[in-house]
Amino acid sequence: MTSPVSRRDLLLAGGTIVAASAVGASTTAAATPNLRTHHGGRSGGGVVVAWNQTLLRILRTAGAQPATVHPTRSFAILHAAIHHAVTSSGRSYLLAHPAGAAVAAAAQAAHDVLVALYPAQAASLDRQLAADLATVEQRHAREAGIGVGRLAARRLLDLRRNDGSSATPSPLPAGTEPGQYRPAPPGFLPAVFTHWAHVTPFVVDRVDRFLPEAYPELSSRRYAAATNEVKRLGQDTSTSRTGDQTEQAHFWAAPIWNYWNEITQTVVLAEGKDLAETARIFAHLNLALADAVIAFYDAKYHYRVWRPITAIRLAGDDTNPATEADPAWNSLGTTPPDPAYPGAHSVISQTSATVLTAEFGRGHRLAVTSEVLPGVTRHFATFQAVADEAGLSRIYAGVHTRLDHYAGRKLGHDLARATLSRTTTG
Repeated sequence: MTSPVSRRDLLLAGGTIVAASAVGASTTAAATPNLRTHHGGRSGGGVVVAWNQTLLRILRTAGAQPATVHPTRSFAILHAAIHHAVTSSGRSYLLAHPAGAAVAAAAQAAHDVLVALYPAQAASLDRQLAADLATVEQRHAREAGIGVGRLAARRLLDLRRNDGSSATPSPLPAGTEPGQYRPAPPGFLPAVFTHWAHVTPFVVDRVDRFLPEAYPELSSRRYAAATNEVKRLGQDTSTSRTGDQTEQAHFWAAPIWNYWNEITQTVVLAEGKDLAETARIFAHLNLALADAVIAFYDAKYHYRVWRPITAIRLAGDDTNPATEADPAWNSLGTTPPDPAYPGAHSVISQTSATVLTAEFGRGHRLAVTSEVLPGVTRHFATFQAVADEAGLSRIYAGVHTRLDHYAGRKLGHDLARATLSRTTTG
């Protein structure tokens, strides 16, 4: 297991991290400039963004990601290694060659992590590394950076080697009582990531301290209101849901951590962040997201709350006179195969918004695109507005209630603040 001291060293990698100042430029979360021309100067973060894009590409390749390993683990290891390479071992030499050795270190660390995690992608990763190293003209700087990058990648991979992520997920028995989770239609797939709550966190010491408050009684007015809201707005044939709400449900249907990494890519490039700043920001974001996923699976499998489609179809069993069963009810979106409470989109989005607001300030005009709804761009004035819409979209998709959203939002905020506290103070 990874010790707290090792995790702290992994994060701080050579000194106290200082949050970035607030900015306010308008950005688009899918912009992809020619990163090969942006390794030096104020756009030195381009090398980090390029490797982040490579991981996104790998994750969008069918079969590339092991089904029982959560993708946020890969993002966290990748960016912790890059950050460690840029700011720790050998930093005095790297700082003497900021446009050379540091770029080589970042690229080598990223390459070695991704080759270790995705060996089938080695050929394309080798080509990307060669192109990055070719931009470092001074041989001594290039060789120094390569050595530092290799060491950083090896250290991070060693730290996470026995973190519990390779465990075989245990089958989850289907619930039999009202409110208890059971596989949901139409696929009735078995629960996923039942082992993930036992994965060693990256930053926080324990995730169970972020456990949401107990789920309300099924007989309560809160429960009835939340269930009836999703019944009305989340049905596949709903006439109460607006056109914009339907668009939101479809827009945010892809893996939510992908959106936030895309948003971060665009913001750091628009702001001209240098290599060290970009490495720090991506490390902050993705280490927090990795711990957030561990925390929300801990909560999901602690409470094991049924999904809306089950709750609505079986409402006759919930002892609440304010709910009414509809055995033929179907959701607009496909229900994920895990318990409802708290909502993952809400956890991930609030974690991201909290981290990015700390880095860039509250006000930031954003234009966000979706990998599942091409040609549509949605506009926001703050990171928090993005998070709120992403979380609430799951009600319109019919896969979560407002109870799940509120619990997820609180978990994400509290966990993000805890990780920021650890990574900015040591």
